[in-house]
Amino acid sequence: MQQTMDRPDLRRATLQGLAESPAVALLGARQVGKTTLARSIAASWEGPSLILDLERPLVREALALTPERTLSRQEGLVVLDEVQRVPELFETLRPLCDDPDRQAVFLLLGSASWDLIEGISETLAGRIQFVDVPGFSLRDIGVPGLDRLWMRGGFPRAWLAETMPAWSRWMRSFARTFLERDIPGLGSRVSPEALGRFWRMLAHWHGQVWNATELARSLDTSPRTVNHYRDLLAGSFMIRVLQPWFENLGKRLVKSPRVYLRDSGVLHYLLGIEEWRQLALHPRYGASWEGFALEQLLVAHGGHEAFFYRTRRGAELDLLLVRGGRRFGFEFKCSDAPRTTKSMHITARDLGLDHLWVVYPGDIQYPLGDRFTAMPLADAMALRLATGGR
Repeated sequence: MQQTMDRPDLRRATLQGLAESPAVALLGARQVGKTTLARSIAASWEGPSLILDLERPLVREALALTPERTLSRQEGLVVLDEVQRVPELFETLRPLCDDPDRQAVFLLLGSASWDLIEGISETLAGRIQFVDVPGFSLRDIGVPGLDRLWMRGGFPRAWLAETMPAWSRWMRSFARTFLERDIPGLGSRVSPEALGRFWRMLAHWHGQVWNATELARSLDTSPRTVNHYRDLLAGSFMIRVLQPWFENLGKRLVKSPRVYLRDSGVLHYLLGIEEWRQLALHPRYGASWEGFALEQLLVAHGGHEAFFYRTRRGAELDLLLVRGGRRFGFEFKCSDAPRTTKSMHITARDLGLDHLWVVYPGDIQYPLGDRFTAMPLADAMALRLATGGR
């Protein structure tokens, strides 16, 4: 099996950003392929290129001592990997990006969103473009690989593992490294054991409405602490915090977010699921499909203006995307032949949806009524929402 995979959409977006701006930031979790993508771009760059890995102490020391002198002399493409390790570089990059005689463009790689975004918002606003780098998606591997992608997740080394035992060993190593090295490397003093317990508990909470009080009670700690744990995992791209949609509808609405583990393989590993038949029989089978399909749609259509909707009386919608002032709904059903429900009709009317798609793990698209369609995941990813979804 090949050990690398071309990702033309990400490559195209990165090169476009570098052509239009002095800097581009690739944002995503550790091990999703940011460095591989950057090295590929650097290898084919027309002109000089330099890769500086800020995980290496000598590189960090050199940039800490003489950052402006080191970077101002560069030409061509300069890649700064794990840039959140040296956040003071943002101050150095600002005048370099504004220099009319600048001979370089900068490609920043980061795996901790809160530090990187905060630094950029304060110093590089208007000078940088962002490219989100997820793990492998259905766009990358194709429909025949859907079950494998759902089971193993999108981390390249996990998806490419030769066997499921090899997948399990990689996941174990990744989880340990993340807790014991990556989180402390961000300056956090959270105990790896405590955060690991919370991470596993969150796997069982996957897809549910956030309740800090209940989670804190289960962990014998405070709501403030579990909120901090949640922010750590969200900031390092391990979980997605999906915000609720609410407006003046005259209804009692749920206003707490939903929380999902972003990678289905990590979810399955934390739940102790190591083969397909275990997943199919697991109580979280439906929740697993919901989180997997939701993440794939957000990769395809973007994570901006994305919400869920739920009233206190039980009407709900798994995903609401607002595009060009229009509202599109998605429900995720892990069944062979999904149908509409009373809740769907109530929600479509309440929100004024242009269309509602029921996304399921089948391969046939069929109508469920006016403005309702059952649709395979790959077809839902290919929808053109800017033109009404058709």
